[in-house]
Amino acid sequence: MTKQASNAKKMILIALVSIAVIAGLFVFSSLNQHQAAPAAQFKNIKGEQLSITAMRGKVLVVNFWATSCATCIKEMPEMIHAYERFHAQGLEFVAIAMRYDPPNYVLNFTETRGLPFHVALDVDGSLARAFGDVTLTPTTFLIDRQGQLIKRYVGMPDFVEFQQLLESELAKS
Repeated sequence: MTKQASNAKKMILIALVSIAVIAGLFVFSSLNQHQAAPAAQFKNIKGEQLSITAMRGKVLVVNFWATSCATCIKEMPEMIHAYERFHAQGLEFVAIAMRYDPPNYVLNFTETRGLPFHVALDVDGSLARAFGDVTLTPTTFLIDRQGQLIKRYVGMPDFVEFQQLLESELAKS
């Protein structure tokens, strides 16, 4: 290989790495900018009509999950604990089962685990699409009292940090 060809390869590699770093910074910054939560409307499994917009004034956790997701099952007791700890302070919680999750599995899980918060079925995938095409479970969104998305977790959150963030948001008026 000639010295000129070797230098050309190095320049291309440097350019590609630079592009990747810039793209990564753009994605990171866009994920951390507060943006409005979608104005999604849905029914919970009890048949109650709900909307994200109607829950303004409360801190809201929206958790996309599935009964076939081992991590979702593992994190659910921590989600219940967070809800029970902070609900009286203004926390609301909606667990949205993915469209591929059989409704009878979701109903059974909800009843046997005593889920104390709203549970909804995303039967057509529209709720997952409204939240940016959620495909991985669990994916959890934290929404402030003004309806702004303030945090997105893909996978199980660090629950110490999660509860600290909930405490901080709930302390704001």
